Amino acid sequence: MSSLLDLALPFSRLFEAEDAHRLAIRALSLLPRPAQLADDPRLSVSAFGLHFRNPVGVAAGFDKNAEVPDAVLALGFGFAEAGTLTPKPQAGNPRPRVFRLLRDEGVINRLGFNNEGFHAAVARLSRRQPNGILGINVGANKDSEDRIADYVAGVETFSPYASYLTINVSSPNTPGLRDLQSAEVLNELIARILEARERMVQKGHGPKPVLLKIAPDVSLFDLDDIVAIARKRAIDGMIVSNTTVTRPASLRDGHAREQGGLSGRPLFDLSTKILAETYLRAEQAFPVVGVGGIDSAETAWKKIRAGATLVQLYTGMVYKGFGIAREIKSGLSRLLDRGKHRSIQDVVGADAVEAAAARESA
Repeated sequence: MSSLLDLALPFSRLFEAEDAHRLAIRALSLLPRPAQLADDPRLSVSAFGLHFRNPVGVAAGFDKNAEVPDAVLALGFGFAEAGTLTPKPQAGNPRPRVFRLLRDEGVINRLGFNNEGFHAAVARLSRRQPNGILGINVGANKDSEDRIADYVAGVETFSPYASYLTINVSSPNTPGLRDLQSAEVLNELIARILEARERMVQKGHGPKPVLLKIAPDVSLFDLDDIVAIARKRAIDGMIVSNTTVTRPASLRDGHAREQGGLSGRPLFDLSTKILAETYLRAEQAFPVVGVGGIDSAETAWKKIRAGATLVQLYTGMVYKGFGIAREIKSGLSRLLDRGKHRSIQDVVGADAVEAAAARESA
């Protein structure tokens, strides 16, 4: 299936980015799914009470409305994450709002949590036969009067269907959303979310792991508070990171000045540094998921050695195609052979100190 889709990759560049994405979702929903091949057992990972057959996942943003989670898993990924989903449907920001930076292998988006809402996603998920690990990424509506209540509703709505839940407080495209990363508000948010999870446990659902997704643009001072609160509240994991509002001086593409969050290869250095800083502060209290700029086995390997127990990608798939999971997995196996490692988990955080100290590329 991935090879058929990859044949169409060059032609997808003829379409506006958002239209190409819509076509990809449609194709995944229609094409037959291949039989799953066994993964190298050395790539299996245990994290927050779940067993992942490999550490490579698809980040939120690709399958926003939980339309094709099992088709994504059939591409060879160890897990998929749907969303971001909000309680009410919302259209997001005006188009055009997604821009390919072809010369930099990046993307800038200012989508604004466009999605069909909780109800539409539940209608799909209720018909799904669980087949692999599926996370659900939840957010708040732009016009919400109580954004914390939106996240609580997400936990209550999706606990029956999700393998894990991600609390997205880090999108740069919803005004004021990143304010939820401030210490006082974040402490209340996590407390109320965990209370909601406990209520769902009493109803026979869970407890489902709760992960917090943060921005790469947080200061180290703020990161101290975020990780301290996550540890105090015994959150299950963190995802590092979302897109960045910064623009490296190295960007060459004409779209580089567009507003929105930057993802892909130009995000790699910044997101990896913040990942390592998070890993060191967590002191193995919880696993960290690394996201940002992964497009090869080598970049996945660097994320893992910087502190990522699991990795996620999305923009890398835009540029490298739907066979990227297979390529990364085979490359990781070769890297394990080269280092004579028995498990991918043996190298998690091996270079965290160096990665935290590294300077970002200009």
